[in-house]
Amino acid sequence: MLTIGQLARYVGVSTKTVRVYHAKGLLPEPERDASGYRRYGAQAIVDLVRIRTLAEAGVPLARIRDLDQVDLGEALQQIDADLTARIRDLRDTQRRLRKLAAGDLKLLPAEVETHLQHLEKRGFTTRWVELERELWIVVFATHPEIAGDLFRDQADALTDPALEELYLTYDQAHDLDPADPSLSELADRIVEATVQRYDPSNLPGQATGTAVPQLLQSTINASSPAWQRLDGLIRHRLKQMTP
Repeated sequence: MLTIGQLARYVGVSTKTVRVYHAKGLLPEPERDASGYRRYGAQAIVDLVRIRTLAEAGVPLARIRDLDQVDLGEALQQIDADLTARIRDLRDTQRRLRKLAAGDLKLLPAEVETHLQHLEKRGFTTRWVELERELWIVVFATHPEIAGDLFRDQADALTDPALEELYLTYDQAHDLDPADPSLSELADRIVEATVQRYDPSNLPGQATGTAVPQLLQSTINASSPAWQRLDGLIRHRLKQMTP
């Protein structure tokens, strides 16, 4: 019969490890003898070797405990499949990190990046383009199922010269005094264009059931007191038009 120190030394682990296996229910803990020592037999060596081998192979301790109740071969195949999937995920993460380090990782679809690159040529400010990029990143990250449709709707709107001019005027209003009377006129024009294109009670992106639309508008408003007032005017007018 062996003491815990002798058992640990024969198998090649520490006594602390043996105690951990006891605590986790992996290795039965014998009763103390008359001298107050725990004594281990041959079966303890077999069990400890088995536990050490599985642990060194990467099997989680919680899974090792369950292997007594299931077919060992089948369980090890499942663990191997899980590890293969984890390795694949880690390699994917590594590739993304390398792309990010090289500046090649795209946060937006190619069609969105192409659209953004052409906005400055159409008269939009760099500030507007960067703001749009940030907002589209949020939309595609939080609502990928509808982000493409929302983007294509906006891109289509810019093919209408009247709507493009309205977007440009909105962009240029960034630096206006919030009390500028032209903001009220601009709000009227935006509302008129909105109700011609959409149902005021069901505007694109508003029915997501999340706080994202409000978050996006808050980001826009925070960048310009004039835009904040313009948003208030637009909301007030649209609210008056809905039941």
